[in-house]
Amino acid sequence: MEITYKSNKLEKQLTDEKEIIKAYGKIRGRKLRKRLDDLYQSPTLAVVKLIPAAKLHPLIGDKLGEWAVYVVKNWRLCFEITNSPIPQLEDGGIDLEQVTAIEIISVEDYH
Repeated sequence: MEITYKSNKLEKQLTDEKEIIKAYGKIRGRKLRKRLDDLYQSPTLAVVKLIPAAKLHPLIGDKLGEWAVYVVKNWRLCFEITNSPIPQLEDGGIDLEQVTAIEIISVEDYH
């Protein structure tokens, strides 16, 4: 999967081992690293959907258009699909088999 980041700061926090622990703590940082590895190793979001621990889901409300995967407890790794155009199914849903590019927006507890 092609992954970009919303900001340079976020990219540094999520791609540097020391920074991820500094920013999110040891346990959350380790789980976050695992979830990022899952995303990097998956060719499409359809593969991520098959990983039970990821709990891939679209967001609603003021986060409509964003997606998230589970990190730990209420924490989620949030991202947007950046394929252009966004692959759609005939019924208007997102074709996860064709999604190969995302942009990481945040790591947060939005609950």
